[in-house]
Amino acid sequence: MVEDLQFIHESEFWYISSFLNTSEINGHQKSKEIENLVKTTFENLTEDDIYRKELKNEIFEMVKNVTINCKWIPYLDNFPYKDENSDREFNTLGYFQFDVEYYKENFSKKESLRPILIQQIPYILHNKLKEYSKKPENRGFYLDTESPIYVFVTSNKTKPKEIEWTQNNINQYKKVIAYWNEIYSGAWEDYSEILYDSRVKNNLSNRLSELHFIRRNSGFIYMAEENYKNFFESYMKEFVLDPTPKMRAVLFALRSISESLDLLFLKAQSEGFIDINTIEKKIRNLRFLRGLIQTKLSLIYAELDYNRRQHYTRVLKHLLNEFEIDSIISRLNEKFNIIYDSMQSIYVKKNEEVQKRTEKGLNLLNLLFGAGILADLGQVIMLVFTLQEGAPTTIFLNGIIAFIITSILIITIAFYIYMRLQVKETGIGKTVDAVIEVGKNEVVLIKRKYPPFQDFYALPGGFIEKGEKAKEAVIREVKEETNLDVRIIKKIGLYNEEGRDPRGKIHSTAFKCQIIGDASIMKSGDDSKEVELISKENLKRIDLAFDHEKILKDANVLD
Repeated sequence: MVEDLQFIHESEFWYISSFLNTSEINGHQKSKEIENLVKTTFENLTEDDIYRKELKNEIFEMVKNVTINCKWIPYLDNFPYKDENSDREFNTLGYFQFDVEYYKENFSKKESLRPILIQQIPYILHNKLKEYSKKPENRGFYLDTESPIYVFVTSNKTKPKEIEWTQNNINQYKKVIAYWNEIYSGAWEDYSEILYDSRVKNNLSNRLSELHFIRRNSGFIYMAEENYKNFFESYMKEFVLDPTPKMRAVLFALRSISESLDLLFLKAQSEGFIDINTIEKKIRNLRFLRGLIQTKLSLIYAELDYNRRQHYTRVLKHLLNEFEIDSIISRLNEKFNIIYDSMQSIYVKKNEEVQKRTEKGLNLLNLLFGAGILADLGQVIMLVFTLQEGAPTTIFLNGIIAFIITSILIITIAFYIYMRLQVKETGIGKTVDAVIEVGKNEVVLIKRKYPPFQDFYALPGGFIEKGEKAKEAVIREVKEETNLDVRIIKKIGLYNEEGRDPRGKIHSTAFKCQIIGDASIMKSGDDSKEVELISKENLKRIDLAFDHEKILKDANVLD
């Protein structure tokens, strides 16, 4: 295979999708903060940060000679997404864009840049952004750190010659092209011809002087130098580059909605599920978000129907196909149908539970009211109290009868009120949480294994089982989640604020506890992914699940 061709790196554009809560965070200020974070990361780069150690010298040289600018691009305003795992709320969908160039003033060094090198820097940054996005002060935005940073590479020169990009020449140089148009794919020497053939398909350019490739996680544009100078800013950025991160943001939003539906389905089927109305409200909001996305996509479909610019429509069709948008929406619609079917069965189950619990009491009340007994009792009472004369014995007996009848009436009304409260109580879940200090400076925390707040730190605790007292439950839950035996020192309080738990109306009783024995036997189990001793100093930098920060403050563990 001929490989005597080299593309000369010109510049790069990186994209990372994100939700933003504009009431908490200014996107443009945050972009500058991220830009400074990137620059600081590059200035303090160490060998431990580099994945491919054999490339370390070249990577150190690259980060010393990089020009980078970050900006926030909103795409969908008024997009009220709530993350079901962390319970964070957002109102805007968009992406952060990085304009990147290496060796801006040194063309000879640009010639040394290879695809394998270009991949390394975004990989380092991706890990740093993962850590950065988890900080408590960054709750107001949600980066798509599950996907790689999208890298669009541009080139406007080749070495040793300019080439007319006929299909024959694309096939002739397919190995070189393949390394550039899928940045994250690696460059192994023993890749098969089939792989190279697949990578050079779908050249979106309609000119023999250019190559335009858009893949799922990276893209590559080559334009002859004169074309690049005349048309890159005026055409290529608007009609090829810009639609790509927008479509990727749509993909991020659809995937997030899908994950939220999965969590809602699991919640609805779990013992921890309490409030049907809360689940219904969340599903309606997700349907609304789906509608907003489909409305936005309808504009793209209109472009495909009416725009006569063949290159642009070809790019749009390719993006829809590359990111599998139609297929994802179809699967999303199926999930909505499944969860609605599931909700119907839950309605039946909940109604049966309420009916069984209140059937006897309500039947008694219906009997009393329906037969007119309470009305008759009331009349008897009035009659007794209107007696002005009579024998002392008769008056005494009438008084006893009046007392008995009045008592029955009061008890019946009290029973009615009690049954109504019991019905209301069926919509509330009861949990316990434990604050366990070890020494003077450490607290026992678990890392949650399951949603909500998956992978967040939390106090040990869980749901009170049927027939169990709160104090019994907290001792049991601590044992199950940490393997520790504890004694209760005191009750901290009852936490029942609306919205404290994304699963619905969950009221938690918190206790301060003390370890019996040695903390060295501590190990995770049940709902805990990990169990750790966290210093009080580090607690200030950890984003805790639910309202556990407030509980720790009430327990005088946090200031």
